[in-house]
Amino acid sequence: MANSVNTNVGALVALQNLNATNAELSTTQTRINTGKKVASAKDNGAIFAIAQNQRATSNALNSVISSLERNQSAVEVAISAGETISDVLVQLKEKALAARDSGLDTASRTALNDEFKSLLGQITKAVVNADFNGSNLIKQAGTTVKAIANADATSVITVQAQTLTLSALSINTNTLGTTAAASLAIAAVNAAITEVSSKLSSLGTGAKALNNHLNFVKKLQDTIDAGVGNLVDADLAKESAKLQALQTKQQLGVQALSIANQSTSILLGLFR
Repeated sequence: MANSVNTNVGALVALQNLNATNAELSTTQTRINTGKKVASAKDNGAIFAIAQNQRATSNALNSVISSLERNQSAVEVAISAGETISDVLVQLKEKALAARDSGLDTASRTALNDEFKSLLGQITKAVVNADFNGSNLIKQAGTTVKAIANADATSVITVQAQTLTLSALSINTNTLGTTAAASLAIAAVNAAITEVSSKLSSLGTGAKALNNHLNFVKKLQDTIDAGVGNLVDADLAKESAKLQALQTKQQLGVQALSIANQSTSILLGLFR
């Protein structure tokens, strides 16, 4: 190789190597700062695109979880009200059976009838107050729950409304004024107890379906997030070790460039 003061090949090679080391060092420092090996599209376009798509899915699942939780609460409120109504019906049956006694005097029968009507009023109050976020599954023409079930909103979980009003249970006209009326009330209350139990079973099944799917969606979201992490997260232990190696390599590169720059001064000795 010819010696020249115009072109210092050794310095050029040393500079190229130093620039390459500096570029690697910058990449490693960025990964340590961000905690990601793919922080932008320029790092790895294909991986970045895949990760963004999965992030979009994970974020969409937040809305799915919110929908499931909101509708689950609405169903649980309806169940709580339904259980209260069921308990009241048991008390109604007790009063109706007591009123069936033909030996009751007028005052006692009137008292039982007043208690019966008061209990009927409690059922109405339970129905009216079984409202959550504008949804009431047990009122007349109640709200049928339709919770979003997937990230595309193409699937829903439906829980049908179950009307538990006095008219729906056919006990709105019953009284205990006579033994005959008490007998009719007993039959009506027995039928209402059976109907409420059946409707509570339907609501309970719906609540369980919502809860099971909610747990699944949360696990799915965690799995997607972990998958995104596997794609883009940096191995900080590995990057830390690499950082120290590159810093040492950088120092050596600076020294090599300094030596290469001094090599042309040797040519001066040829002209002394």
